[in-house]
Amino acid sequence: MSWKEFELKDVAKYRTAKIETNLLNEKNYISTENMISEKGGVVNSSYPPSGKTTSSFKTDDILVSNIRPYFKKIWFAKNDGGCSNDVIVFNPETNKVIPEFLYYQLSKDEFFDYMMSGANGTKMPRGNKKAIPKFKLLIPKTFETQKHIASILSNYDDLIENNLRRIKLLEETAQNIYKEWFVNFRFPNYEHTEFDVESGLPVGWEMKKLSELVILTMGQSPKSEFYNENKEGLPFHQGVTGYGHRFVSHSTYCSVVTRIAEEGDILFSVRAPVGRLNIAPEKLIIGRGLSAIRNKRNCQSFQLYQLKNHFFQEDLIGGGAIFNSVTKNDLENQLMILPLNEVVDEFERIIKPIDEQIWKLNLHSQNLKEALDILLPRLMNRTIEV
Repeated sequence: MSWKEFELKDVAKYRTAKIETNLLNEKNYISTENMISEKGGVVNSSYPPSGKTTSSFKTDDILVSNIRPYFKKIWFAKNDGGCSNDVIVFNPETNKVIPEFLYYQLSKDEFFDYMMSGANGTKMPRGNKKAIPKFKLLIPKTFETQKHIASILSNYDDLIENNLRRIKLLEETAQNIYKEWFVNFRFPNYEHTEFDVESGLPVGWEMKKLSELVILTMGQSPKSEFYNENKEGLPFHQGVTGYGHRFVSHSTYCSVVTRIAEEGDILFSVRAPVGRLNIAPEKLIIGRGLSAIRNKRNCQSFQLYQLKNHFFQEDLIGGGAIFNSVTKNDLENQLMILPLNEVVDEFERIIKPIDEQIWKLNLHSQNLKEALDILLPRLMNRTIEV
């Protein structure tokens, strides 16, 4: 098989065209904030772009976050849209390279290491846009070979995407059940339940401060000298950068323990975007941008969907007040419905198996990602011939 070495600039150019911001929405606007670390793609955006125009991208472009390249945020565009200035848009030259093949070449750790090697800044390193196009990569001379390799790798991504679709459907089912029971009050045997005239709640239900329902741990950041990427100590998170669709993924570790989130704790962002939720898949350290929440009766499924319902819009809490950050006191004073234990327990009985299925699908996706990370460089560096 014949391959040839190119510099990135020979097979892709920076896209520099602009798009009007009034054409963008949460689904087609990409910023570093809604790109998922560890090559996890993107989620819907929380913030609209400012100004009249912003950078544009087209279907089959490759978007890479240029802030803290070690987070490995990359996305193969499936639609047209716009993005922030800290997102680099590569427009593949299709007469030289299959766009999807180039996407997998740039998904290698080697590319992100190269970006970091020329990065400017220490606290918030950014890749050097003049140096990035000089990145060297091998490309098969025939499109047939490029397509074959991309097809092998995309099979893994297709399975991961299918798992994500199933997870979203399961989450939607659980959230709908929560709303039916605890918002519309159509829980089992509601027809035979008396309602309090004054509060409008079923008799025996109460409004309680969040602090009465949960154990709340506010994060505290250790000194940065204890951070590392060598997996020394525990995983460390201090904001939403490591957030996935449901579970955080790790890229930074810390050798000094401050505040801990235990496995299964709900992670709540206390800085913009305030109210974004994820789950700790294992014990980890939380910095000042996060808090960890655990239900006092260990009813984590109920607590998760209650919080999702209460903080339905990021940065909007407490009767419509907008926050750029919240304190422990702000959180503890949030008023939440406390149903009878027997109703919550029945909800847990129904929903916990759904959440366990979501966990299994997530674990399967993690295993697929690990297998892909092993296969990817071997195919791209010709260790494995196809």
